[in-house]
Amino acid sequence: MFQGQIDLDGAIAVEATAIPDVLFERGLYWASGRSGVVNLVAAHKWFNLAALKGRADAISMRREVAAMMSESEIATAQREARAWMTSH
Repeated sequence: MFQGQIDLDGAIAVEATAIPDVLFERGLYWASGRSGVVNLVAAHKWFNLAALKGRADAISMRREVAAMMSESEIATAQREARAWMTSH
């Protein structure tokens, strides 16, 4: 449980560019197996979202991941990305 204090008066807004960076980092996390498991569907989803938010290098990473995936896996990743977009 969090037991610190949050200074709301000194807090600053997250830069708009931080969102694509976080999405890209999630793609790297799943593509690299940092969690102990490589999940290409999740990696494709997060790279796709990062690309949609303007992270240009996510496009090439998404292509690289897609080359190792089946068509049904790509379709699943795309559905998951669309679901994420509608819920956020």
